[in-house]
Amino acid sequence: MSKTIIVNQVSKEYQRYDAHRPTTLQEAILKGLRKIKPVEKFKALDNVSFVVKSGQMVGVIGANGAGKSSLLRLISGVGRPDRGKVEIHGRIGALLDLGAGFHSDLTGRENTYINGVISGLTRQEVEDRFDSIVAFAELENFIDNPLRTYSTGMRMRLAFAIAVHIDPDILLIDEVLAVGDMAFQEKCLKRIAQFKEKGCTILLVSHDIEQVRNLCDEVIWLQKGRIRAQGLSNIVVQQYTNEMSSETIQRTPVDMPVAVTTAGTELRVNENRFGSMEMEIVSVRLLDSLDRPVTQLTSGDPLRIEIVYHAPNLIEMPIFGVLISRDDGLVCYDSNTATAGLEMSSVQGQGYMTLQLERLDLNKGHYWVDVGIYEKNWSYAYDHHWHVYSLQIHSTLNEKGVVCPPSEWQIVKSIEPQDTVYLYK
Repeated sequence: MSKTIIVNQVSKEYQRYDAHRPTTLQEAILKGLRKIKPVEKFKALDNVSFVVKSGQMVGVIGANGAGKSSLLRLISGVGRPDRGKVEIHGRIGALLDLGAGFHSDLTGRENTYINGVISGLTRQEVEDRFDSIVAFAELENFIDNPLRTYSTGMRMRLAFAIAVHIDPDILLIDEVLAVGDMAFQEKCLKRIAQFKEKGCTILLVSHDIEQVRNLCDEVIWLQKGRIRAQGLSNIVVQQYTNEMSSETIQRTPVDMPVAVTTAGTELRVNENRFGSMEMEIVSVRLLDSLDRPVTQLTSGDPLRIEIVYHAPNLIEMPIFGVLISRDDGLVCYDSNTATAGLEMSSVQGQGYMTLQLERLDLNKGHYWVDVGIYEKNWSYAYDHHWHVYSLQIHSTLNEKGVVCPPSEWQIVKSIEPQDTVYLYK
């Protein structure tokens, strides 16, 4: 198997500036040019080496500031390493950030042609693929509007559509799948799977650990600009989540008093409650279609989960998550605000979040609803309630399996013996 990406002892430094530096020429003149001098240098990447073989899909994980985006930028050719070398063999399709390569005053059509040519296509090749690009992006009614009128999700759809239509040998994806609606995310994931089947080399940066585990052959874990671990996806992801759990346990205050839920369940730290408690879950309610608290539902009923929180101090971009598991530990549903594309602003004080499930098509049985609030990089939990909220699902159907969606068997028509097609003779 040939080597498509070779990163050899790569290091990259950037300047760190004062947060109060001038942002305009006028401010710089009034405050003095000395104010815009860098405060210090920091290493975004420090002696990073790895090889990605042709046809592999490799995930890159780590906290914000670990060097993930810097790495993809160097591989794509946006910038050069201070030390070391990056070798690329093949055409690159890159989704680095939503503003890269786009001009806000130009239309979607004009940006498509410019990006296509920059990516290595001829104008005629862009012309031949234009309708397919627009259809994939679902922007038929907006393609001649200026890009400044596009939402973040619309920009992402256009960027992804262009990248996958240049027939890349190497596809670089940096977190953009976290933006946009769930239906388009699924569409993107299907196209990525198709590229993988065709032998395209894919490098994926994501905070969605389960997505990385399920899609990628190998994973690189970056920590403070260095490779902390590299290998098979299951092994490295488990190492990463173990460290996250360890960090959460270390931050959990041991002297936290016992709390009691509205249902009378005791919350005890390091038993069914974990987290730093910098931001607390005040209450959780499972509600039916009439907003009544429930512990039992019929399969197919709607469920609304209400989470009341309190943050004594300012918390930057917390992530809210809900997981529903069966009594035997099987995960039946797992969702969070990050993968749903809902970016939280900084919060302080008390508020509440809701998650609406229009149909809960689980089979009959007993389930647990786990609820948590997590640090913006998934480094640890602020407050996580495990096996606290009980839910019993009833059903008159005698189906097997985890889900029990509405279904109906039908005999469409009988087949005469002479019309029977035999698969095996």
